[in-house]
Amino acid sequence: MHVTFLGTGAAMPTPDRVQTGLLVESDDRSLLVDCGSGILHRLSQTDTGYEGISTVLLTHHHLDHVSDLFVLLKARWLAGETDLEIVGPPGTEALVDGLFDVHSYLDDRMDLKFREIEPGDRHTVAGFAVEATKTTHSMAGNAYRIAETPSDSPQFGFSGDTEAERSIADFFEGCSLVAHDCSFPDEIDVSNHPTPSQLGEAFEDSTVDRLYLTHQYPHTEGKHDEMCASVAESFDGTVRVAQDGLQIELER
Repeated sequence: MHVTFLGTGAAMPTPDRVQTGLLVESDDRSLLVDCGSGILHRLSQTDTGYEGISTVLLTHHHLDHVSDLFVLLKARWLAGETDLEIVGPPGTEALVDGLFDVHSYLDDRMDLKFREIEPGDRHTVAGFAVEATKTTHSMAGNAYRIAETPSDSPQFGFSGDTEAERSIADFFEGCSLVAHDCSFPDEIDVSNHPTPSQLGEAFEDSTVDRLYLTHQYPHTEGKHDEMCASVAESFDGTVRVAQDGLQIELER
């Protein structure tokens, strides 16, 4: 499994970070997880490209996770690719229907399929085995763990936007890589997102190998080393801050 961090920013992007999006690939399978502003441009810099994306998996519906979704639809249509499966939490189909209300000229020009995932559900998505759990955020959403096939152990976990919780850390047990929301340094008093110390405490005694901090607000600039050190006070695995364009290969 190959994971590319397309966008590691948040609702306030920085020059080197666009909003949230990840590309998960294996053999001839490609899955786009979230599609915030700037993700289409990042996709155009990959071998897969936006033409190679036929499935999108959404964690939740905040703008910094979905704002390039309709841009992706139009770009694929212009490239002659009219099919797309959109998978996400309840309300995903209604979200896209609302986009078509604004941009009605694409009505009936796209072959769209929808699946809505509740916490606890297990699905095969773009050939990957995907399981969902509930996040704690200002909007309902899912965190996901992803395996090559249903018979494999999960290799990759993505939190979406959520506070740090032991239940989510437990959900990711056994994953070799977890990308987790860590939007602000410890000195920022924030809800709906974790600070590094909160994240480390949630993952204390976790067997996760590598924890990559993502969804970075500008407030974190210049503080990455201290953020990683704060997480590492409680978490024994490897801690890094994710960067746009980072690629990681995961073994089965």
